[in-house]
Amino acid sequence: MILHIDDIAFRYNGKPVLDNVSMAVSKGELVAVLGPNGVGKSTLLRCINGILRPSSGAVMVEDENVLQLSAMAVARRIGYVSQYQTAGKLTAFDAILMGRRPHIRLQVRRRDLEIVDGAIKSLHLEDLAMRPIDRMSGGELQKVAIGRALVQEPRLLLMDEPTSSLDLKNQIEILKLIRHVVREHAVGAVMTLHDLTTAFRYADKCLFLKNGRIHAVAAPREITGDIIREVYGIPVEIHHHNGFPLVIPQ
Repeated sequence: MILHIDDIAFRYNGKPVLDNVSMAVSKGELVAVLGPNGVGKSTLLRCINGILRPSSGAVMVEDENVLQLSAMAVARRIGYVSQYQTAGKLTAFDAILMGRRPHIRLQVRRRDLEIVDGAIKSLHLEDLAMRPIDRMSGGELQKVAIGRALVQEPRLLLMDEPTSSLDLKNQIEILKLIRHVVREHAVGAVMTLHDLTTAFRYADKCLFLKNGRIHAVAAPREITGDIIREVYGIPVEIHHHNGFPLVIPQ
């Protein structure tokens, strides 16, 4: 088991945001966290990597309690892509190289450079490698952030809306890459998404949040219109095309 969360709770200004949330992610598994805006999806990711501290419960990554690790130790185990990226004067290459920081001791090694070069090629960023990231589009900046997380060689990937700002072609490329990395390297991944049909196509398991609690956990093929209606408050039909569920609002 890569990730095991046991009854975590989080409050903001006294208001419950997460209420006794438990979940598990296995090696090679990609889990999509779904639900309406404001339901606690991003908060859940930040509690998993220790940016936010749950008021109760435990977060275990391969039998280590994340809440008891240093920030650098967490970074060696968890790669995190936030929903909003900050531009700067660094080039794309240097920004991605920063993801190697948890593994660098005295100086950058040849292996570090090779890992960064591999990430740049896999994300098709070769022509942008030396461009300052403050001259990039939102989609290009998002790809750099994903590259920085990948070169950390984490055991767990956390991604908050990883395809935001990306066009359709790049969405598909990124999600295929993420799924390949998860399975090829036997890591775990948790991502939040708003597009249900996309989530059903690429995730191994979907977790629905409602009012800060887990409402349902199911494989995409097991998800029903009733689950979506109960979570999102609208009636939908589920149709299948080439084995993938499609969500059609009524």
